[in-house]
Amino acid sequence: MNAKLTHFNTQGAANMVDLGNKESTQRKAVAEGRIIMDSTTLEMIRQGRHKKGDVLAIARIAGIMAAKRTAELVPLCHPIMLTAINIEFDIDAENPGVICTATAKTTERTGVEMEALTAVQIALLTIYDMCKAVDRGMQMQAIRLVHKSGGKSGDWNRQCAPLPDRPTDHKKCAP
Repeated sequence: MNAKLTHFNTQGAANMVDLGNKESTQRKAVAEGRIIMDSTTLEMIRQGRHKKGDVLAIARIAGIMAAKRTAELVPLCHPIMLTAINIEFDIDAENPGVICTATAKTTERTGVEMEALTAVQIALLTIYDMCKAVDRGMQMQAIRLVHKSGGKSGDWNRQCAPLPDRPTDHKKCAP
């Protein structure tokens, strides 16, 4: 691999990448992660019995909002116009937890990987925040990019490595 870090100038100082000469293209990124928890906490989420409301609906909105504000959170990330952001949750009863998948799309000069990853992180963090009173031992895991397309570097797909305690046929490994 002959890649170089692009957020440093020739003197080694941090700088924002110049996108002025790049073409706008259709871009897409898919990220995923999970939060593991006690099975009783998961059942409370599944049945909608949480006193604060629908945990997954609120986490979905938090993930969407976070994707839209990524450039405010990550110092050298360009602000971009998202054309779509979709957040999906899968309940995993076998290994108690929730799997979050975020798909971000844009037509811009830079990718949307950071927006998809931020959406997953904040959606899972929101689940933790809403459920911490009953389960402080929850744990976020395996937050990662699984697909990106568009731009000069083209398509990239993660080789299907399972999430922790998850079979290798996890449907989110291939977008």
